[in-house]
Amino acid sequence: MEFLTDMAAKRAELTPEAVAFTDHDTGRSFTFCEVNSRASRLGNLLLDRGLGKGDRAAVLCLNHPDFFVLLFAAQKTGIQLVPLNWRQPVAELAPILEASGARVLFHDGDCAETAGDLVSDTGIRLLPLGATRDAGSALDALLRNASPAAIGCGRIRADAPWYLLFTSGTTGLPKAVIQTAGMAYANMINYSQATGLTVGEKGVNFLPLFHTAGINLPTLPIFLNGGSSTVLRKFDADRILDLIDAGEVTNFFGVPAIYQALALSPRIGKTDFSGVRSLGCGGAPVPRHLLNDFRKRGVTICNGMGMTETGPTVFLMDKAHAAEKIGSVGKPQILTDVRLADGDSGIVEGPGEGEVQFRGPNVTPGYMDNPEATAAAFTVDGWLKSGDVARRDEDGYYYIVDRIKDMYISGGENVYPAEVEKVLVGHPAVLEAVVIGVPDEKWGEVGAAFLIVRPGEELDTDSLSGWCRQQLAPYKIPKSFSVVADLPRTAAGKVRKNVVKDAFLTETTPEDARV
Repeated sequence: MEFLTDMAAKRAELTPEAVAFTDHDTGRSFTFCEVNSRASRLGNLLLDRGLGKGDRAAVLCLNHPDFFVLLFAAQKTGIQLVPLNWRQPVAELAPILEASGARVLFHDGDCAETAGDLVSDTGIRLLPLGATRDAGSALDALLRNASPAAIGCGRIRADAPWYLLFTSGTTGLPKAVIQTAGMAYANMINYSQATGLTVGEKGVNFLPLFHTAGINLPTLPIFLNGGSSTVLRKFDADRILDLIDAGEVTNFFGVPAIYQALALSPRIGKTDFSGVRSLGCGGAPVPRHLLNDFRKRGVTICNGMGMTETGPTVFLMDKAHAAEKIGSVGKPQILTDVRLADGDSGIVEGPGEGEVQFRGPNVTPGYMDNPEATAAAFTVDGWLKSGDVARRDEDGYYYIVDRIKDMYISGGENVYPAEVEKVLVGHPAVLEAVVIGVPDEKWGEVGAAFLIVRPGEELDTDSLSGWCRQQLAPYKIPKSFSVVADLPRTAAGKVRKNVVKDAFLTETTPEDARV
């Protein structure tokens, strides 16, 4: 489709008085009509200040309902929104903000100091974000003086850049992944089909909003379906368990670190999960022991897989086969084509292994202002290259093997760290494991394992080689095992293996390199 509807305006037309968002910190709720009205006022305010279609506005904030108001204002005006990572220091944010070309920077109170430092001597204007309980915030004051007139024509180009999400960037300046309205609607369909999302769904928004999961898993699909989301400033295990226990969450999505934190909470045993119809997980495979811990509570966690570049939903396991196909991310959802490509023999047919490649309306048109990176990301026939190796079984279910770049070669043999990590977290004393390939004079590369110990357990690392030998070929067994207190992670909870490796090579510890 060439054009799509204005999301906020259409929901306000369909269910004007239904609650779209509730700010957990203030207790203030916003109906779909209020969200649309605020978005129109905010869009008019930006237009009056000289911004227009194609201009960019950055935002640096924790989670607030008004982030989505700003997102919809951007859609109405054609202004491109650039969410920034509040976990990054000014030194890392400054080149990203400059590269974005943003003319204004929205910020909340928590990020005010960082925002001020960022725009010093840049000419970029600061604007407040975040509504208070009594409509007394600075943004509320601005909106009261802004025109309430509807803006836009109600039709949004499906392929027009809407907002830009910067990748984590292990080398050089992060790339800005273009997100479009077409991608968002396709993601909504993929996610809704996979989870049975319906009108009246309840979600909790806590994943960071500078990441695709914070916006799209599942908050935006819930909004488009007319459901309601409770917004937390950031992750808080006890608050989330309270909401689940109170029946205020029917659809939930997290990363393994989130489920791990919930499982370790002393309140987990008192929490009633019966109201949660769907629990999805992405970013990394959920360890078997964690799946079993939740299954004992009558809860099935369904693994999935996607990318910022895919909107993100591509795979999500179905509950019916989750216990039978542990480790699988399921099958490709309805609006995405998937193929496996083998560099030597071409496209893999039937069961087999190869790089996962994607095609469909949920796939990004590319990277903003970076045609070289865009060209490198796609095959000559238009498929997005994931950089992930996957296996497809005889029933059509997919299993992510590992990142291509994480594979190392030991003594001429390919080793996928994810396979080794899966074995290590099966040890009763290991909570989390990360394996990297490091230089070795004899074998070229060998594995180095970094382990987080389960609370209350003790781990004898000297015995791990023998324990691994029962389940792994000798060349796959790490040469060294190190116990660490924590590991450096991205905002999505993924371990930053490049930082772990740099720490190893400089003889520091991963927690020293934590960001």
